[in-house]
Amino acid sequence: MTVIPKLTLRTPSDILAAVPYVVGFHPADSLVVLGFGGTELLLTTRWDLRPEPRGLEQLGPLLRREKITMAVIVGYGPEDVVDAPVLEVGRLLEKAGVHVMEALRAEDGRYWSYACETIVCCPEDGMPYDPVSSPVAAEAVVRGLVALPDREALRSSVTPSGGAAMRDATRAEAVCLRSRLGGRPANGLAAELVAEGLSRVREAIDLYDSGGRLDDRAAARLGFDLMVIRVRDEAWASLDDRDAHIALWTDLTRRLDPRHAAPAASLLAAAAWRSGDCALAGMALERALAADPGYSMARLLSQALNNLLSPVALRDRMPTSEELDAEMGTPRASWLGPLLEVLDDTLGDAFGEEPGARAS
Repeated sequence: MTVIPKLTLRTPSDILAAVPYVVGFHPADSLVVLGFGGTELLLTTRWDLRPEPRGLEQLGPLLRREKITMAVIVGYGPEDVVDAPVLEVGRLLEKAGVHVMEALRAEDGRYWSYACETIVCCPEDGMPYDPVSSPVAAEAVVRGLVALPDREALRSSVTPSGGAAMRDATRAEAVCLRSRLGGRPANGLAAELVAEGLSRVREAIDLYDSGGRLDDRAAARLGFDLMVIRVRDEAWASLDDRDAHIALWTDLTRRLDPRHAAPAASLLAAAAWRSGDCALAGMALERALAADPGYSMARLLSQALNNLLSPVALRDRMPTSEELDAEMGTPRASWLGPLLEVLDDTLGDAFGEEPGARAS
């Protein structure tokens, strides 16, 4: 689901020009539903063709919950693949009391309307449309929306890109931090590391808000900080409407060791979901769960996306920093367990050992 800025849509061509910007890429083999409250476009949902029936069945409750009164359906692909899901979604929407204003199929720069019954507005070979030069596309760009060429281009925006310099910086930071931790860290040291990590999170957000970027050593250290749940939750609770959050967590998701990217990728997913970019959120969650299939934050966000929950459902429940302190209590040495495992894996690699060989 994507909550989007107001765009003016008057014709099928306007709708088809807007869709790539509200889903984040030019869709293919996709089923898209635009939801309106009155005349305002409020949200968009997208499925790969052929969608799972369970996912479609959740659409009616979602639109009622978001007070959607009218909808537009767009299927991208050949007629024999698009027809059935478009008609099924239309049936589900009408059953939910949502008026279907338009239903379209788009393929190879032409569209066909399921709502049109005359050859004038819907000839047999379809109507041409141009999603690039449309005024709606220009309006979307002005509002800061981006349409990547395809879904793979979106996926590539979160693929690893650290390189040798980042690997060297990560190992150097691991050596310094592991030496500081010693054999059995005490609660006092845990408190120091948490306080430092919280400070680094806040400073990094401000840095990216001003257009800056962490160097490799600072990026590696922040990646290690996020292994401590209290530090990661500080970053999560700090999410707001600034673009800095997506910029920061995208950068770390790409630069950190892919095996250790789960916290940063989950934060990117939360930031993207909060801003309404559920396509990016989904890609980030793929990265997080590839790094750690059991990572709880990523699994929670995946469940929310799969059930088409509004980001407002979680946004309004996020605790403050003070509430996190009250809930979690005084930092304890046990909080550092995940960090120690990551450090030992990193140093095992650095010295040619198998990952986990130095785990305590």
